[in-house]
Amino acid sequence: MGIFQNFKNLFMDTVNLAGYIDTETAEKSIRSNIYFRGPNAWILAIATIIASVGLNVNSIPVVIGAMLISPLMGPIFGLGLGLGVNDMNLMKSSGKNLLVMVSISLAASFLYFLITPLSLSNPTELLARTNPTIYDVLIALFGGFAGILEQCRKEKGTVFSGVAIATALMPPLCTAGFGLASGNFSYFIGALYLFVINCLFIMLATYVSVKYFRFRQIEHEDLATGRKAKRISTILILLFIVPSIWSAVMLIKQNNFEDNATAFVGRTKAYDKSIIYDYKIDHTDGSKIELFFTGEPLSQKTRENVIRTAAEFGLKEENIIINDHTTTEDINDIEIVKGIYDKMDTEIGKRDEEIRRLREELRVARGNDIPYIQVTREIANSYPAVKQVHIAQGASVTCDSLSMNPCMTVVVRCDSLMEASEIEKLSEWLKIRLNTEDINLIQQ
Repeated sequence: MGIFQNFKNLFMDTVNLAGYIDTETAEKSIRSNIYFRGPNAWILAIATIIASVGLNVNSIPVVIGAMLISPLMGPIFGLGLGLGVNDMNLMKSSGKNLLVMVSISLAASFLYFLITPLSLSNPTELLARTNPTIYDVLIALFGGFAGILEQCRKEKGTVFSGVAIATALMPPLCTAGFGLASGNFSYFIGALYLFVINCLFIMLATYVSVKYFRFRQIEHEDLATGRKAKRISTILILLFIVPSIWSAVMLIKQNNFEDNATAFVGRTKAYDKSIIYDYKIDHTDGSKIELFFTGEPLSQKTRENVIRTAAEFGLKEENIIINDHTTTEDINDIEIVKGIYDKMDTEIGKRDEEIRRLREELRVARGNDIPYIQVTREIANSYPAVKQVHIAQGASVTCDSLSMNPCMTVVVRCDSLMEASEIEKLSEWLKIRLNTEDINLIQQ
């Protein structure tokens, strides 16, 4: 108990925040950093252009550098703080400055992508900012917790830089600007959705932390004004929290669907004489997976087999789109060869797994082999009276309980009977030599 208590005390001392938190200084810092005026506005515009260049050429280091430069977090923390302390003026100022921030970023990225001479033949970094996942939610939430802790602690560190990189607020705004410049509104909506999710969960983390650390609440002189402010705060909190929870639930469902769909396709790609050479997952109108087949035309029985196999992975028939290119002329030689190689990979994988299993069984069987001749020589050398040795592996079964235990029986034929002490010594030696505790030694 003493060790457990000491460990408990050490753990509590380690995680205890008392003495490390300064809510008054944190509040002043958050209030002073919500404004985008003068240098802050120019720095934000410059950081947006740098991030746009990084996304344009798929350079992650450049994007990270831009995120370190940009002063994006201030208004978001301000909204969370305003909700937490019931300060309507702070929420209004933070909301206005958040709109200013978004406008500057969209304008800068829009102008850059409108005039850039660089090509966008493979915009993988831009595409990555158009489809939010549950991981983005988790990063934004815990990044928000880390950011508000950094604001509150007395000794400031470098956490803010890491939070700015992890929560990735700048890249979605740049991608939204690209969507506007190129007329691709799916990019614009997807990227803006990711930015809104990040903002919501950072605000949620800030609000929870402000309540937990018990920041000083704003007192209103007019009781009616105070009640009105609380009602507005409550409505805003619900408007923030409900969409956040809904987004998280939807993204979790989408993530689970993608995992199940990938596992389904990975199980087997061959169905009768047709194979899946490609697949695509889409969440635009409900979660769906589109399967692309090549080979011979799919029969109704084969289609039913595909649906039945998908059901084993939690995929319903309405979630599956079977794109049967087998009877059209759309299949080119590359797709056919790809399909053949995929089928070969599946079959080779199965055979490799079977070979590994058989090798393991062989290794175990060889490990259980008994060196009969060598053991007999060693016994004869130590016990000259022994002339013949019989060694057999088997099992001993108890008649009452019908329980069975592995057992090894050794029969020694001797010219003359061995003494009990010699029999016991030989039995102990056999246990060590044959690596078993169950030895049934019989003397004849």
